[in-house]
Amino acid sequence: MTGAATAAVAGTFDTKGPELNYIADCLRAAGVTVRTVDLGTSGAAAMTDIPASEVAGWHPRGASAVLGLDDRGAAVGAMAEAFAYYAEKAGWIDGMIGAGGSGGTALVAPAMRALPVGVPKVLVSTVASGNVGPYVGPSDIAMVYSVTDVQGLNRISRRVLGNAAHALAGMMLNARSIPQGDDRPAVGLTMFGVTTACVSHVADALASSHDPLVFHATGTGGRSMEKLVDSGLIGGVIDITTTEIADMLVGGVFPATEDRMGAVIRTGVPYVGSVGALDMVNFGARDTVPARLKGRLFHVHNPQVTLMRTTAEENDRFGTWIAERLNAMQGPVRFLIPEGGVSAIDAPGRPFHDPKALAALRHRLNTDVIQTQNRKLISVPHNLDTPAFADAALTAWQEIA
Repeated sequence: MTGAATAAVAGTFDTKGPELNYIADCLRAAGVTVRTVDLGTSGAAAMTDIPASEVAGWHPRGASAVLGLDDRGAAVGAMAEAFAYYAEKAGWIDGMIGAGGSGGTALVAPAMRALPVGVPKVLVSTVASGNVGPYVGPSDIAMVYSVTDVQGLNRISRRVLGNAAHALAGMMLNARSIPQGDDRPAVGLTMFGVTTACVSHVADALASSHDPLVFHATGTGGRSMEKLVDSGLIGGVIDITTTEIADMLVGGVFPATEDRMGAVIRTGVPYVGSVGALDMVNFGARDTVPARLKGRLFHVHNPQVTLMRTTAEENDRFGTWIAERLNAMQGPVRFLIPEGGVSAIDAPGRPFHDPKALAALRHRLNTDVIQTQNRKLISVPHNLDTPAFADAALTAWQEIA
């Protein structure tokens, strides 16, 4: 951040003007430079630094795709898309704050997600006491429950909105005091409980030369890692644990998106991957497992997490999907296939040991991956969650990093 720290106060100033201007005044009083951004779609005039028409013009189809629509839902969605493009490219936003109900939250959150991790983001919302995953996604948005509706200034809303403004001010004004770390290159690693021994061994071995960032493979974890790759903050990936793909393709609660591995494809960063925890699909408590899956093999990991063993047919699908993504990578790729099982519980005597399922996965990868000097499959005669497999991953990394 250079010069004066500038905060974007964003929202529907046509309907939430007093509340948003109150936030702006609190920030100015704290010493933060402010620019107000109107996201209203009604067409009503609002006194802001950035008018709604300017933001709407960032929509891929132009302002007419945002303003003047009869369908409010469509207008809100279009404005959210336009504002996300604006936030990503504007170049002046050192922090962002917004406030509103479900509609206002949906307007501001995508733009906050478009900002790099580390840029302060605070969102006051009437829905912040519920499931905020769809709004926060893989970003570092701080959500604050509004308690009362964001409608009028009163003894409660002044305190909540003021606290949020001062929280953003504190983040922005103290940004320079946060240690930036050392010059070791950052590498992203994916881990699950059943791949912990392997990934911990790799991270410990890398620590002297790299800054290892470990992400929990819960769907959001993988997206967070790839957001950092896209942002240029991670220069390579050791993707041991690709279990999120199983949840995506079979219907578990920790799914990847179809863009899994997309950041590696776009950036060409060095990539070492494997098939960690593809023996399982994750669900909540045992009684939450869909009835259609009755008769499958389950393992209760804890009272809140139930694991379902994947079949040979499902593993074949995983191999097809992964191969397509690997073939699209133009950077250096090494993908390791463990011959002794894909997790700590996929081993002889363990609950998910299934050589047939592993054979289907290995066969599909070996059949579909187009190997080149830059893209290689490596078979490893060990279970994935072992030091021996971790050493093989380290050797592969040292070859391409």
